[in-house]
Amino acid sequence: MTPSLSPQRSLESTLDIRVYYEDTDAGGVVFYANYLKFMERGRTEWLRALGFEQSSMAQACGRIFVVSALDMAYRKPARLDDVLTIRSRVTRLGRASIHFAQRAERSGELLAEGNIQVCCVDAATLRPAALPPGLRATLDSIQG
Repeated sequence: MTPSLSPQRSLESTLDIRVYYEDTDAGGVVFYANYLKFMERGRTEWLRALGFEQSSMAQACGRIFVVSALDMAYRKPARLDDVLTIRSRVTRLGRASIHFAQRAERSGELLAEGNIQVCCVDAATLRPAALPPGLRATLDSIQG
């Protein structure tokens, strides 16, 4: 499904994701770790909508993103065929990090929420590295 940014270029985005059979556990609910995958897709599609693909940044700048910290809270279960809206909002920009508040909702009802910190690292050394200049300029221009 297609991500949407509000406004056109924003520090906030939404992505709709349908729950498939493979996303559920033996109890028929979304396996808890799959919310992390859904949120990863939300962050990745947000970057893509801003004009930055992670594979291109890795090749051109030698920079990749890794999750360096997170906390999650699970409120209600999602089930097979539910359509979830993943809401992603940047809460802080560091020299080499982006902090997100993310939520998984079903028809506006909160199912899970978390704070995720991603760190930009050098692809070869995996040591923290400054955000690529083009991405940094874009984020600074829409930050407000």
